[in-house]
Amino acid sequence: MNWLAHTFLSEPNVQFQLGNLLADLVRGPEREPMSVDFRRGADCHKIIDAFTDSHPLVRRSRGQVPPEYRRFSGVLIDVFYDYLLAKHWSSFASESLPEFTQRFYAQVQGKEEGNLPEPAKATLGRIVRHDLLGSYRQIDGVEHALRRISIYLASRWKKPFALDRSVPALLRVESALDTDFLEFFPQLQNRVADWSRNPH
Repeated sequence: MNWLAHTFLSEPNVQFQLGNLLADLVRGPEREPMSVDFRRGADCHKIIDAFTDSHPLVRRSRGQVPPEYRRFSGVLIDVFYDYLLAKHWSSFASESLPEFTQRFYAQVQGKEEGNLPEPAKATLGRIVRHDLLGSYRQIDGVEHALRRISIYLASRWKKPFALDRSVPALLRVESALDTDFLEFFPQLQNRVADWSRNPH
């Protein structure tokens, strides 16, 4: 799952949400000065990723990715599942997606960034300024997210990537991915709820 799901699958506590959202950017010793709730959120992020990566429905979705993108099928499905979460938002949340994102942004801005390392702080700033959580409502948001990931991969591997070009192929199998997501996401919610009750 990607940014929107990690934020949504959090306890209603902004530090927990930040830990869940930014766990991949705040690692190891960088977590030590963070709050207990932030660290618990980061632990929840790990639970979500482990459950998602090993789930047969998610593997089935990854199998829908065209062969030329199969190496990055996990990334593509994580991002596309955020699009499907936004699409089916009213099935899982009592408030609208804009209400959810704007409330989160209001809680974050200028209040909860204190100990974040600079890369995480910069990413959070972009998320808030450009409403990147809400952007998953539109397929353009998926394309932009995959473009950002492609730039990151290119900087690490020193060769060009264009994962955003996979979007038309993903849309062709959207119905199958929809079916997988709607069966999978309630199971993920239950896994997170079980972990919250007994996080050991």
